[in-house]
Amino acid sequence: MDIIFSLAVLLFSVTVHEFAHGWMAYRLGDSTAKDSGRLTLNPLKHLDPIGSFIVPLILFFISRLSGGGFIFGWAKPVPFNPDNLRDRRWGTAKVAAAGPSANLLIALVFGFALRFLPSQFIPAGLTQIFSLIIFLNLLLAIFNSIPLPPLDGSKILFAFLPHSWRNLRIFLERYGMFLLLFLIFFAFQWILPLIFFIYQFIVGISV
Repeated sequence: MDIIFSLAVLLFSVTVHEFAHGWMAYRLGDSTAKDSGRLTLNPLKHLDPIGSFIVPLILFFISRLSGGGFIFGWAKPVPFNPDNLRDRRWGTAKVAAAGPSANLLIALVFGFALRFLPSQFIPAGLTQIFSLIIFLNLLLAIFNSIPLPPLDGSKILFAFLPHSWRNLRIFLERYGMFLLLFLIFFAFQWILPLIFFIYQFIVGISV
């Protein structure tokens, strides 16, 4: 049951994340996601065999064997054409920020429900599910905000970088994936305390 709930929550969360990208692009004048059938909350349209199933399953079994760890995954990126955006200066950054913002909003909604709703409205089983939803959505929001390609944070960073810093952009586009892998395998423990802190700030209790 743990793996079913975890995968269901992850699938729900990454689907909303990708839908938010497409929705923001559509609001800004680009219909690429809609035309390709990706402007939908149907998870089947967003599934990635590796990111939505294989990687989460591997991480789940590793966490079971090691007694700790986390479950993470991703969906197929929603396509958009930045040349179609009405806001040519900040449009790409807005589209990129929409995904993590949607995950943060989900975490806030379920977090405030845990914090402020009377306990009789949320059975113990739902409390665990809500906690998982909050944690995974905070993880998605924070992780995707890291300014390394191909994550959303890099697109936000590039929108703010002056032209004189173009060499930094070239460097990150060339080596960002290697830096990201290094971060995941050797420095992810620096991110988890931030997630736990925000979780406690929203819900009022620790994970």
